[in-house]
Amino acid sequence: MNFQVLEADITTLRVDAIVNAANESLLGGGGVDGAIHRAAGPALLAACRGLPEVRRNVRCPTGEARVTPGFDLPARWVIHTVGPVWQGGHHGEPDLLAACYTNCLKLAREKGVESIAFPAISAGVYGYPPDAAAAVAVGTMSAAPWRPERVVFCTFGSAMTRIYEGLM
Repeated sequence: MNFQVLEADITTLRVDAIVNAANESLLGGGGVDGAIHRAAGPALLAACRGLPEVRRNVRCPTGEARVTPGFDLPARWVIHTVGPVWQGGHHGEPDLLAACYTNCLKLAREKGVESIAFPAISAGVYGYPPDAAAAVAVGTMSAAPWRPERVVFCTFGSAMTRIYEGLM
């Protein structure tokens, strides 16, 4: 497997694309989403505003992905995806989370991405249990028919790092 676990600030990574664990509006938020918007600069917000709404205040439904340039980031691209909010695991959360990774890979392939960094999608304020979120991430990436040459699971905090390392 060409996977790496790296405890770091995703906004500093020198990869072709970073993944943003975004909300459906794509207009910024807290956590990794807010950090990416701050580091990329105001042009990222303008680019996100330019993406069409599929319904009122929704530019990217849960499980889907959208791509913008990285602007002031070291990464050339930001692939925005919206993970599911944890509701106990019986409302399609695993399938929606897997779709996030699959749809990010589709956009990465379209853009010729050779290296990509993923945060722990849904494992923060969206309440997805970290062990389960990491298992979906690693399982989906392992089963993918195509993936970039380098895949980084970028973690925030030693507990999440240990979870990913345990799955490798």
